[in-house]
Amino acid sequence: MTNEENIVKSLMYDNDPFSQWLGIEVLKVEKGYVELQMTIREDMCNGFGIAHGGITYALADSALAFAANSHGIQSLSIETSINHLKPIKPGESIKATTTLINETNKTALYSIDIYCGDKKVAYFKGLVYKTGKLWPTDTQ
Repeated sequence: MTNEENIVKSLMYDNDPFSQWLGIEVLKVEKGYVELQMTIREDMCNGFGIAHGGITYALADSALAFAANSHGIQSLSIETSINHLKPIKPGESIKATTTLINETNKTALYSIDIYCGDKKVAYFKGLVYKTGKLWPTDTQ
């Protein structure tokens, strides 16, 4: 397991009951990049019978956290936004992929695309603050 995978899977995901409740699967981890996947359940839907906006937001927020922290520096979101592009129905699987847009010594800006199959269903943008505190690397 790489250090990036160890941070995301062992130190973050394994201690993240909300991401686990969502049913998020960590598909790929590289420095500054993750792919996550989950399936929409009935209890995640709103009165219109489609995924509540907070569900796609939560998947994207987890993707932001995992990607930003995979650099080995503890990072926290300070500003986020989402655009919902298409409805998602129960039983459908969605996937989040991250892109690092810009990075400074103290911040990093990411975009996260959420797909259902080959259709983009949401676009999320997140800015993180890099605390300077390192994740432990000897927990494997």
